Amino acid sequence: MENMFAEVLVDVKSLSGSLHYFVPAGLAGKVQAGCRVLVPLQSRRVVGYVVSLSEQAPESGVNYKEIATLLDEEPVFNSHQWELACWLAQRYLCSKVTALQTVIGPALHSRPGRVKKIYPVLSPQGEPDFSRQPGQQKVWQVICQHPGMTRKELVAAAGVSDSLINTMLARGILCTRIEERTPRCSYPVPRQEKQELKLSSWQQMALLEIESHLKQARPGVFLLHGVTGSGKTEVYLRAIETVLGEGRQAIVLVPEIALTPQMVSRFQARFGDKVAVLHSGLSDAKRYDEWQRIRCGAAPVVLGVRSAIFAPLSNIGIIVLDEEHENSYKQEESPRYHARDVALQIAARHNALVVLGSATPSLESYSRALPGGPYKKLVLPQRVTPHSLPPVFLIDMRRELKSGAGGIFSRRLLEAIGERLEMQEQVILFLNRRGYATFVVCRECGLVIKCPYCDISLTYHNSGIMRCHYCNFATSAPLNCPDCQSNQIGYFGTGTQKVEEELRVYFPGAGVLRLDADSTGRRGAHQEIFQAFKEHRADILIGTQMVTKGLDLPGVTLVGVVNADITLHMPDFRAAERTFQLITQVAGRAGRGQQKGEVLVQTFTPDHYSLVFAARHDYEGFFKHEYAQRRLLSYPPFVRLGRIVLAGTEQEEVEAGAAYWAGRLNELIAIKNLPAVLLGPAPAPLARVRNRYRYHLVVKARGAKVLRQLLAFVRDTDPGPQLRRLLISVDLDPQNLM
Repeated sequence: MENMFAEVLVDVKSLSGSLHYFVPAGLAGKVQAGCRVLVPLQSRRVVGYVVSLSEQAPESGVNYKEIATLLDEEPVFNSHQWELACWLAQRYLCSKVTALQTVIGPALHSRPGRVKKIYPVLSPQGEPDFSRQPGQQKVWQVICQHPGMTRKELVAAAGVSDSLINTMLARGILCTRIEERTPRCSYPVPRQEKQELKLSSWQQMALLEIESHLKQARPGVFLLHGVTGSGKTEVYLRAIETVLGEGRQAIVLVPEIALTPQMVSRFQARFGDKVAVLHSGLSDAKRYDEWQRIRCGAAPVVLGVRSAIFAPLSNIGIIVLDEEHENSYKQEESPRYHARDVALQIAARHNALVVLGSATPSLESYSRALPGGPYKKLVLPQRVTPHSLPPVFLIDMRRELKSGAGGIFSRRLLEAIGERLEMQEQVILFLNRRGYATFVVCRECGLVIKCPYCDISLTYHNSGIMRCHYCNFATSAPLNCPDCQSNQIGYFGTGTQKVEEELRVYFPGAGVLRLDADSTGRRGAHQEIFQAFKEHRADILIGTQMVTKGLDLPGVTLVGVVNADITLHMPDFRAAERTFQLITQVAGRAGRGQQKGEVLVQTFTPDHYSLVFAARHDYEGFFKHEYAQRRLLSYPPFVRLGRIVLAGTEQEEVEAGAAYWAGRLNELIAIKNLPAVLLGPAPAPLARVRNRYRYHLVVKARGAKVLRQLLAFVRDTDPGPQLRRLLISVDLDPQNLM
């Protein structure tokens, strides 16, 4: 072929379309659709993605620039992934290059190559002398047990500094070798023994329905509504066995990395090395290895968090979203996709089945499973464990205050913890606030110490550091007030660190672990904490919402909710729903083994309907009440929402921009008589983040088509030079209105 032209999607966010380039003779036959290339753009070179090739020039008489360099010997994406990226860009109103990079993310990272590994230098004289060198002795023990670790792996496994490894290399105790990097197990966890579990009658009925649909090889959606401990995971496993038996593949999504070790253990027990794991806790190299195993067909079962929905499988039979109600399935950065909607799109392309599992389904999903809806509901109303759902008791903290007990814990909760510890049973305490104190205030002048870049108070941590949980700004806690110089600094509010500290005072002999964003920052920490608690190396586990989802811990007989009101009074129409879900889910951690469970919920609003229904384990009652409220106020599932957020460094400019877009949108709605209503503009609940002021507008519309039309109008219309500096983001079906 003498002439070849490539359509190239360039990695420049401001360009919405693709450009065409001439393929030089030296690259003829090498450049393929799906490869990355380096191309000239104005005075620079940029990375581009070849989406098609043609022997005909797109336009005659044009002098096309040449591709400069080919970056990939083989394509990093195929036509199906490109089509999915185009759909993602159109639906969520983002650039195609952003969508494509999201779809093929792991393929863009590390490549197999040579790596430096560390080995112990063994001597006939035996082990080196490590007297007064406990750190080196720890390294020696680790590397003798696992020779061939990388430096990074050894530092993490031994818990030592990088300089200590250098010292041991200099002493000749350790040596390095350059080796070819080979794919390794991405998520080594203790593998469970395969168990032949007997299905309950409810599980059998649900599985029969699923298997019957799978035989038809057509798209479909089942909502598996099963109470906590009803055996939803076993239904998933059996359904996947059926899919694999037909030569097809499966994706299973979980909402949190914290859930992955437990699920990996169960899935590896059933499917062995056929399971691949994908999530952000893996290194780029390990994610790339897993991506390649999936791509070549070695791993037909993919387990992971939200982004695993884009795994490069070629013949998908089933997609499972466990805990489908979780808002972590919605991405907060562009493209702002929801994994459930992407799953439905992928299933339609593969004639696959989607199973949405939850004890507390989202109102949107449950409403679609009502008679005549597009989803079919399957129910698991009973636990498979010996005991039924645990009783839930609401503790009125107003009475505790009146009686003089004004601490973190009610007397009843303290007594219940003490009883469980005496019986050598385990306890989970849930508080959805990390840190020690949630705000720091001067008791002299009333100054609340806030983040200098965000409109939010700093959280005090027991390390003596105050931290912003939005921009991660950190500073030392002051001895004196920055305004009045008073030393009357007070620490108020309660976080998980404070709960841990007080527990150690009340129960000094108890083993206490904490599971939150602060304790799990290190890779593998989720697994270590979970495994230690499961093996009963601790008696009490304190945590944020990480402890509410899916954890199967048979030793837990008591769950305490320290403050149920935190989520209840958030400025969000989903506040009651999320509170009901959290309380119901965390209550489900109790009594999953041989002993009965009990749940104690501390609250200042014990009469609120979400707590009352949660205490009864009454999802149907909650759904009917909340469904009626949403209908009355015209909120989802009765309408679709779109959100427009404007941000900038000058508050007046942002306010003016919000007013401008409100006027333009109201004008468009009126002229075209669109079935939509605009709310706002108003300052966002988080009015300043990372030194940018934020205003937002919310659009209610009867259908997604109208909503996308309005959001696309904002994205594509030039507001003029005065407002062009503002950052504008649009979000279809937002899960977070903060």
